[in-house]
Amino acid sequence: MREKNKPKLLSSGNPQISKGEGNAPVQAYIAAMPGWKSDIGRRLDQIVERTYPAVRKAVKWNTPLYGKEDGWFLAMYCYRKYVQLTFMRGTSLEPVPPVASKVEGTRYVNFHENDALDEARIADWVRQASCLPGAKL
Repeated sequence: MREKNKPKLLSSGNPQISKGEGNAPVQAYIAAMPGWKSDIGRRLDQIVERTYPAVRKAVKWNTPLYGKEDGWFLAMYCYRKYVQLTFMRGTSLEPVPPVASKVEGTRYVNFHENDALDEARIADWVRQASCLPGAKL
């Protein structure tokens, strides 16, 4: 992407991407993630696709969402210092993802620049989350 065509970064560091259904807006979001975060976003997206090939994708509220016919089970958000995965029914996963939320049932996993990405753990959480009822947003 040429510099003048790059999406604006919000104050949180999250790319401002037009809402849309399907893979294309999610890929635009990932491409707009600054620096090392784009690689993390791409790897997380690939894990979801491998683990749950029938995944439904969309971008709403500048946030990529992953789901199925009954709702969303996962979201990704880019902050200045980390990338966050949101499991809508995270308290139902084993083990429970590490970061608590103010939203009942929701749990987070944050990835910083030099963190190792435990792809097997993430894939297991995605598999579990895809079997739970989706969240309506």
